[in-house]
Amino acid sequence: MKFASLGSGSEGNALLISSTSGTTGTTVMLDCGFPIRETERRLQSKGMTPVDLAAIVVTHEHQDHVGGVFKFARRHHIPVWLSFGTYQAVQKHADGVDIHFCRDGDRLAIRDLELVPYTVPHDAREPVQYVVHDGQFRVGVLTDAGQSTPHLIQALGGCDALVLECNHDRQMLANSSYPYSLKQRIGGVFGHLSNETAAEILSAVDKSRLRTVVGAHLSQQNNMPELAREALHGVTAGSGIDVMLACQEEGFDWIHLKK
Repeated sequence: MKFASLGSGSEGNALLISSTSGTTGTTVMLDCGFPIRETERRLQSKGMTPVDLAAIVVTHEHQDHVGGVFKFARRHHIPVWLSFGTYQAVQKHADGVDIHFCRDGDRLAIRDLELVPYTVPHDAREPVQYVVHDGQFRVGVLTDAGQSTPHLIQALGGCDALVLECNHDRQMLANSSYPYSLKQRIGGVFGHLSNETAAEILSAVDKSRLRTVVGAHLSQQNNMPELAREALHGVTAGSGIDVMLACQEEGFDWIHLKK
């Protein structure tokens, strides 16, 4: 099993998760916030083409996650999975796309992969994040959530790798030039995870199998890579868990999970 990011941040998000079983392979793309040509370019940089994608799986309707989904899926005849609430928010863009619905706790069997969506607190219609596994390894994804909940802590337990939002540093956000209302939204319980809250989540989840954690969705205005890395290292120091960061421009290259 392996996973890679095409880019992570407020200007666009897309995550690839791939598994091989014998002579067959399955790759899904989680979200697609980039235009068609940019998505194709970023896929090529990871050694992939659109024909390699078995599905696009959507977390929620915000443009940096869904902006390119339907045009890309329509052009390349790729099925799309999303919650019904998310569909209600974007249905005018979904004509001609093979749509499938999912909800919290469903198990989506997409060839060699199984994806389990779980509900998160975010200011969207029916936002979900996903845990993906192939029978051997589990990758948990949590971006775009405002706070920790017992439900998400349980969902992310026992993963081999986590992609975990570290959106902002609380002090940098407080001191930023953002309008007060935007600061309240970002830092609120339905906004985005601060470095500190990400560290609290990482501390609380079952890390018995965890080998890699990737800090993701960093704000370019209200965070710095060294602050996000420091927060995650504060939990993982001495544990043998690798800490990495995703960036907006390149995401991160393939991370391979092996026994």
